This record gives sequence, C-alpha cells and structure tokens, in this order.
Amino acid sequence: MPAKTSKTSQEHLLIVEDEKGRRSVTLSEEVYSVGRDRSCDIHLSSQFVSRRHATLKRDNNADGGSVYRILDGDGAGKPSVNGLVINGRKASDHVLKHSDEIVFGPQVFAIYQSRQHEAQASGAQEDPFDITLIDPAMMMGDGDDLMNFDE
Repeated sequence: MPAKTSKTSQEHLLIVEDEKGRRSVTLSEEVYSVGRDRSCDIHLSSQFVSRRHATLKRDNNADGGSVYRILDGDGAGKPSVNGLVINGRKASDHVLKHSDEIVFGPQVFAIYQSRQHEAQASGAQEDPFDITLIDPAMMMGDGDDLMNFDE
C-alpha cells in the first residue's frame, strides 16, 4: 500500500472594518491596492483613509508557502497621509503574521488571518464507507443479562 503524503495549503484572510461595517476578504492575488479610491481592490470607506493608502504584496517563502507584506502608500513610493499602525506601532513595510491588526485611521482597521490546512495529496485515503460489521452470534440475550455476574 503506498504511503500517505500530505500537502499544506494556506488561506489568507483580511477582516476589514470601516464605516460600512465588517467584511472578510480572501487574499489570493499577487497584489492588492487598499484605500478610499473606488478603483482600489480593497475599498475602505472613511474620510481619514488615503485614496491609495496601502499595498498588499504576496511573497513566497523558502518552504513553498506564501506570506503577505503590507506597504504604506500606493506601492510606487507615494506614502499615505496618515500612515499605517500595525499592532500599535507605526510601520511603512511589514510582513503580516496571523492576528496582526492594521489601523488605517480612526475606526478603520483590518485583522490579518493566515490558516494552514493539511490536505492528503496521494496514497491510501480513508474509505468513508469502511464499517465494522458485528456478528449476530456475538450478541447474547436481550441485554439484561450482560451485566449480571452473579449467575
């Protein structure tokens, strides 16, 4: 029987909260623009957010997984007016880690989540129809005498 092998898959989420409420954005693209401008990939509703407030870029790491990096500004060198605060510290470039909090302005923030899933790639997989059959001869009596050890 072939050995089981597994592969880790990642899921990246950005949970955004702004004047319009809370929503979850699944990150899968290489680059995202974040800001007040309606043409941004991730649109933020607030007068305190720059038109092109930040840029998210996906980087591959050595183990074959990926991480997202957030850069202040439009990604071409122009920073946002209010900057980024990540986990309480001002930052212009930050590799995101699970549960990082990104503040774009008053009452406008996002929480980054990275989840890893184990997926069976090949080999023997568990049979969903594998069941254990009980031989009726193994069942004795109506069950009342199963616990009666005095006889």
